[in-house]
Amino acid sequence: MHEIVIISGKGGTGKTSLMGAFAHLALNLIVCDLDVDAPDLHMLLHPENETSEDFFSGHEAIIEEENCTGCGLCADLCRFNAIYSKAGVFSVNPLKCEGCKVCVTFCPEKAIAFPERHCGKWYIASTRFGPMVHAKLFPGAENSGKLVALLRQKARELAQSRGMNLILCDGPPGIGCPVISSLTGTGTAVLITEPTPSGIHDLKRVAELCRHFKIPAAVIINKSDLNPRVAGDIKTWCLADGWVIAGEIPYDMAVTEAMVNGQVLTEYLPSNSLMRIAIQDAWKRIESMIQAQRAA
Repeated sequence: MHEIVIISGKGGTGKTSLMGAFAHLALNLIVCDLDVDAPDLHMLLHPENETSEDFFSGHEAIIEEENCTGCGLCADLCRFNAIYSKAGVFSVNPLKCEGCKVCVTFCPEKAIAFPERHCGKWYIASTRFGPMVHAKLFPGAENSGKLVALLRQKARELAQSRGMNLILCDGPPGIGCPVISSLTGTGTAVLITEPTPSGIHDLKRVAELCRHFKIPAAVIINKSDLNPRVAGDIKTWCLADGWVIAGEIPYDMAVTEAMVNGQVLTEYLPSNSLMRIAIQDAWKRIESMIQAQRAA
């Protein structure tokens, strides 16, 4: 099977809109939403969850009031100021607790529990384009990189069990831990950018990340006609730096209309739409790139 991760160095480039269109155009695939901090692919694909599992990561300190003598040593030792006292009763603020275990280790009464932290949930679902693996972290919860790795593992297992030959992943924005977890070991990366100064700046950062992990990558310039000069700068840089340009997608107000209707672009746009044709051509180039990789 082959795994494709669609990423962007910044948010707002149209990554998820193009991801939904590619999911519509592809065949025999597993869809995977790796943007676990702020997922939105479900708004286009309307998944029906078949299984739901809790996600735990790290630990959190919980003071057992019945065993606490109120000595305050835990509060004195906590460098994150996560422990506070109200009316002589000590408690832990879970949003400040870093799970360092200092309070647990030094509590003279052993009155502090240290359970795993419940950080979110992950799901296996069905959509009109095929099976989908996705998740949602709770607000402020930690370790999105670990959850991303778990989702990719479950997507591979699902693909093997159902005989699917493609995993198409909507990656998180940026270049941080979740993006690194999305990229490592994948087959191909598709980098979505836009013709703005921040777009080209962040494209270079995420492209360097792909180069570091030796991931073959293709670039799509979305909304390319909004600033032809910067779009030209992006093409010049890609060609000079050895990156494949998979496509240039024109701007179209129909993107918003499609989202309001809960459809992906290739469902909503007419067959003669310049945007639809450009998206289809970009996907054909990505498929050709994958075939070339398999043949090499």
